[in-house]
Amino acid sequence: MSQTTSDTSAMRAYDYLPRNRGLFYAGKWLEPINGGSSEIICPGTGGSLGRVAEAAQADVDAAVAAALFAYREWRRVAPAERAKILRRIAQIVRDNAHELALIDALDGGSPVHEMLGDVANAASQLDFFAGLVTEMKGSSVPQGPDSINFSVREPRGVIGRIIPFNHPFMFCAAKSAAPLAAGNTVIVKPPEQAPLSALRFAELIDGLLPPGVFNVLPGGRDAGAALVAHRDVAMISLIGSVPAGRAVMKSAADTIKPVLLELGGKNALIAMPDSDPDEVAAAVVAGMNFTWCGQSCGSTSRAFIHDAIHDAVVARVKQRVAEFQPGDPTDPATTMGAIISQVQHARVVDFIERTKAEGANLIYGGKRPDDKSLAGGFFMEPTIFTDVTTAMHIAKNEVFGPVLSIFRWSDEKQMLSDVNDVEYGLTCSIWTNDVRQAHRLAADVEAGFVWINEVSRHFLGAPFGGYKQSGMGREECLDELLAYTQEKHIHVNLKRPAR
Repeated sequence: MSQTTSDTSAMRAYDYLPRNRGLFYAGKWLEPINGGSSEIICPGTGGSLGRVAEAAQADVDAAVAAALFAYREWRRVAPAERAKILRRIAQIVRDNAHELALIDALDGGSPVHEMLGDVANAASQLDFFAGLVTEMKGSSVPQGPDSINFSVREPRGVIGRIIPFNHPFMFCAAKSAAPLAAGNTVIVKPPEQAPLSALRFAELIDGLLPPGVFNVLPGGRDAGAALVAHRDVAMISLIGSVPAGRAVMKSAADTIKPVLLELGGKNALIAMPDSDPDEVAAAVVAGMNFTWCGQSCGSTSRAFIHDAIHDAVVARVKQRVAEFQPGDPTDPATTMGAIISQVQHARVVDFIERTKAEGANLIYGGKRPDDKSLAGGFFMEPTIFTDVTTAMHIAKNEVFGPVLSIFRWSDEKQMLSDVNDVEYGLTCSIWTNDVRQAHRLAADVEAGFVWINEVSRHFLGAPFGGYKQSGMGREECLDELLAYTQEKHIHVNLKRPAR
């Protein structure tokens, strides 16, 4: 990658940034009532991307009022018509894929080629939920010839969606699809570190939906807390950390509103002695999602490799991980991006130093890249530790960075105990050629999404979500759509009045 290519890519990305940096609600671009704003920092350079409005309590109140007013109209729009609008939005997303990916690369730090996949995923989910609108079905309960008893599904109302920084556009667009398809109105609180693609999305679809149906309120924790606590917000959906999920649940309890939570993960990859070292090594590297610096709740950051193949796998992992070289996120050739912020970068460094001090063996990475052109950004080499034990801090705590821990095991019972001995339970990847063993292990691991001889892939229509403190509810499937509805039972008395 030449410096000229990198500079050209970055300049082109700046051309696509949203013109509007305010709040979007009631179909209008508005300034915060108290005039608050925050600076957005580019992870790849450490430089400023300008300021963005910051919503406060008064802005949340106004946006919720607009969304509630719009809900009364939107809920009565025929499901087929709602689906038609969602499909139009999906096409707009596809038509503007390159610019949306560049925006996320610029203010989110992940490589643009990977963000193109995020944009495609968002469009697919918009189409997917548009196609499910006739599946919001109730049921009937037979009670004899003198009555009819049946249920219907109705939308909940105003939905608050709080999204994280690792996939800013995808989570904004894709995670609005199900609630909109169900007839709800949506207020998105984008990540404070990377709100620009959500603002650009609002610009692109402005006018397609009735005013107040889709709203974007950039801001920090105070804006999110105000949204969660608001009595007229019917439901909150959060993708974020476990502490954030706990805070949302506590606040939502005051108004008895349901929550859908996809939280953190400390996910395991298990390699049995009969598995192929080449395939396992490829999976170990792929499962870490090094492309976006391991900043993924689904990353398999704990690799449990059987003693019989451990050394062969580790040697191959060191070879494969070299493919991931930190670089300018806006350059199509970049294979690994930047960490989202200086604060998160410092947290990753602290994990690395503590793990070294506790006696793990650093076999790859562990420092900033040597490339001086990257000195201003928040970059970190892919980092791999072996000889990690369950007593170490890194064994049970989520790094949310490009740091892989490899465990050597020989006793299956103890290995399974170690795999499950964390508060998380999101994903697990199992590698074996024995189908009976595969199913047995899949039943024993405490995780909501299990791959067998696969890793890191999602399948639209398959329920994604976690066990334990990795969250509650399921997404990317029919259950996600139904979560944004509530069931109403109706009894009809057919008896003729006595004469």
